[in-house]
Amino acid sequence: MKNEIPKGGVLLLYKPGGITSHDAVAKVRRLYGTRSVGHTGTLDPMATGLLIMLVGKAVKASDYVTAQDKIYDAEMKLGIVTDTADITGNILSRSDDIPPRDEVISAAKSFVGRYMQVPPMYSAIKVGGKKLYELAREGKTVELEPRELFISFIDIEGEGDTYRMRIACSKGTYIRTLCEDIGKKLGCGATMSALCRYSSGNFTLDDALTPEELEALSPEERTARLIPAESLFPDLESVLLPDFYARLCLSGCEIYQKKIGTRFAAGERVKIYTKDGFVGVGEVKDYPDGTAIKLFMRVV
Repeated sequence: MKNEIPKGGVLLLYKPGGITSHDAVAKVRRLYGTRSVGHTGTLDPMATGLLIMLVGKAVKASDYVTAQDKIYDAEMKLGIVTDTADITGNILSRSDDIPPRDEVISAAKSFVGRYMQVPPMYSAIKVGGKKLYELAREGKTVELEPRELFISFIDIEGEGDTYRMRIACSKGTYIRTLCEDIGKKLGCGATMSALCRYSSGNFTLDDALTPEELEALSPEERTARLIPAESLFPDLESVLLPDFYARLCLSGCEIYQKKIGTRFAAGERVKIYTKDGFVGVGEVKDYPDGTAIKLFMRVV
């Protein structure tokens, strides 16, 4: 019997090492009895940590959540270069010429701020309809343009050839490539030897369930563990629509602000509520008769 999920929700899941993010999605689909499940950012099989799972209509918010900043805990091994930039790859070179600790820390922290990063060949980015890792396995290489990212901070400790880092970064940052770039700057090479995603946006690993904990719950308990979808938008202002305008909004009509007494600027996004609760996100647009709010993302 399928679980009843009347509204979309958010599940915080701990992904252990050794399984893919797709494996985690398949498990959540089975336990919740719905195919409407997605996640907001892939973790490689060797990586552990937070997977934000969107269940039900909340999957429509995937692009919004994916764009949020993230914090990772990583381990970097100096003196090793691999073809995948992590410890699972084939070793291309080794070096015993490991720089002193202060040089390593200085090199790592030099990447804080604006950071131009070339994505790794072993990644799920698509070029010409094929994923890069598929091309890499065929022995092909593609000239990739660097992407502008932002590193908010890097806390680093360690000694010898092994260092541990906590990194706060923008969407699309490959931590294994960051480790590789630090190794290039030091001249000894480096590879990522461990990775754990600690947070994404305002969600942290501290509140996540393991797959075993999730499976042990009853269907009712699992549904109760879904976080309301409105938690995906903590920085947006809220609008409560009266019944008449709520019906118009849910049918796809724009709601003029002069009718409901709001004064948001064109381009702003707002959380929309009716008497029954949160329904989704609206965007303020300019129209000939003034600015109006139109629902563009219904997530419950």
